Amino acid sequence: MTAGAATHPAARDYPRHLCLHQLFEAQAERTPHRIAVEADDGALTYAELDLHADALAARLRARGIGPEARVGVFAERSTGMLVALLGVLKAGAAYLPLDPAYPPDRVAYVLEDAGAKAILTQAGLAGTLPRTAAEVVLLDGGDEDAVPNTERRRASPDHLAYVIYTSGSTGKPKGVQLPHGAVVNFLASMRERPGLGEDDVLLAVTTLSFDIAGLELFLPLTVGAKVVIAGRETTSDARMLAARLESAGATVMQATPATWRMLLAAGWEGRPSLRALCGGEALDGELARRLLPLVAELWNLYGPTETTIWSTVQRVEEAGEAPPIGAPVANTRVYVLDDGLDPVAPGTEGELYIAGDGVARGYLHRPELTAERFVPEPGADGARMYRTGDLVRAGRDGGLRYLGRVDHQVKVRGFRIELGEIEAVLSRLPSVRQAVVAARDDGSGEKALVAYLAAADGGLPPVGELRTALAEALPEYMVPTAFVEVESFPLTPNGKVDRKALPDPGGSARLRGTAEYAAPRTALEEVLCATWAEVLGVERVGVRDDVIDLGVHSVMATQAITRLEVLKVKLPLRAVFDAPTVEGLARHILSREEIPGRTEMIAGILRKVKGMSAEERVSALRQKQPVGGAS
Repeated sequence: MTAGAATHPAARDYPRHLCLHQLFEAQAERTPHRIAVEADDGALTYAELDLHADALAARLRARGIGPEARVGVFAERSTGMLVALLGVLKAGAAYLPLDPAYPPDRVAYVLEDAGAKAILTQAGLAGTLPRTAAEVVLLDGGDEDAVPNTERRRASPDHLAYVIYTSGSTGKPKGVQLPHGAVVNFLASMRERPGLGEDDVLLAVTTLSFDIAGLELFLPLTVGAKVVIAGRETTSDARMLAARLESAGATVMQATPATWRMLLAAGWEGRPSLRALCGGEALDGELARRLLPLVAELWNLYGPTETTIWSTVQRVEEAGEAPPIGAPVANTRVYVLDDGLDPVAPGTEGELYIAGDGVARGYLHRPELTAERFVPEPGADGARMYRTGDLVRAGRDGGLRYLGRVDHQVKVRGFRIELGEIEAVLSRLPSVRQAVVAARDDGSGEKALVAYLAAADGGLPPVGELRTALAEALPEYMVPTAFVEVESFPLTPNGKVDRKALPDPGGSARLRGTAEYAAPRTALEEVLCATWAEVLGVERVGVRDDVIDLGVHSVMATQAITRLEVLKVKLPLRAVFDAPTVEGLARHILSREEIPGRTEMIAGILRKVKGMSAEERVSALRQKQPVGGAS
């Protein structure tokens, strides 16, 4: 193998002697009075954030926590969450991000597998934690147990900064170990390209359990910029997110294609001063075409967790086909290789391997998997490269284009998912004889998970029961949106399941809820049924059908509530998930009292609906025009 397999930029210098938190400490000394972080719970200057993190670090060191120890962070999105991360790092330990929305069994598994010494949380969340060996330390419990003179055992750049768990093909998530040096190199490169300066305001929208949150939370703190942490509800509601972009004065936001599509579906008109970073899954040409006129800059980012957040970057200048994933970040080497680990010719597809300073230490407690995925980099004196499993094509200019996967790993809403993990959970259900999960286009521009199930004796339960069983073991983003019953699975000539031949999930074999079809009884229910049928691409939706069981996700829900503005109703996204049936949503709409005379106003609009054909109603809803000319 030669180094000519793809672009290898010249080595770039960066502060190799520093740890992640030391970059922040140096900036806090330079700009102590600038606002470092703002969230729903307030704001902290650089000096205040540094002081709070130091106090927390002292509390952790008093418990014997130091280098290589893992500390869970189980916190709502707040200034306290950032204090927790910096406090762990200042103690010399590595943080273990945990999402409070995850099922308790999954949280327990991660804490136990990582051997967490402690878990930092807020008083309001402590009661939801599973019982583990980790000591619970309250972030909002005061500093009364701090020992100011505790000897500080400092971390070095080779020590762990964080361990983050990703989906695993064996049915259990696996922990990726990232050292300080890898993160410092990454931040130094991002500071230059796409770039960030002290006058920037970055709106952070990514859950802490997704590694790309590291860019949002730490990059601003290394340059004197401000990070604004959007709350959980804001990040999932397009209207609230659009408003927060404006109120924060954001100049940078990083998000997955799903979040950008959600904003567009809500009618977001853009922000001319915004640098938009897009990554986590493939950026298609259509989405790029729609975003480019709305923002100052659009950047396409690519990288697996195992090589520290992003490994390649590309500014998107024009929209045509899917934009390339770009050139490597600083001190990163990429190779496009065939099955024999030889370079492929330019223009030929091959598997992408990534080497350099961003490569992770490996998987925690998984030496066999580490040896399989982290392989020697020839001619590099013992250095390793990570086998991504991604198929790419390198152009003659060295630019890379993403083509797909060599295995059954998929990306949905930016999250990396091993389909085998979902299949393993489904196969443990007594009612399931065999399960296969696939990612299919759902018509909204997004990928959706579809579970194909062969029933055991006694048949399959309703969709709601299947979803509940899965939600007890898997995060929400790993629960399929559609379930299809099959008698048997199509096979390839070598006897494996032929995933390409699986049936259309919209067919008659798709499992539905227990409710029989019930027709709309009022004009409002007629409009709601027509809206959901149009968004879902189905012939009809009954008033008692659970739209979540029918496959509605946040982008679809945003499309629906945007179209319902014809009724002069502005619903929060959570209303759809709190009232997932037509009759429930109709009751919610009519019970809203913030605008006097709402019921009478809706009734007047709906009187005009009765004179419209079904096609006219759908057209008006799709275009979000006032029904019947109402204003």
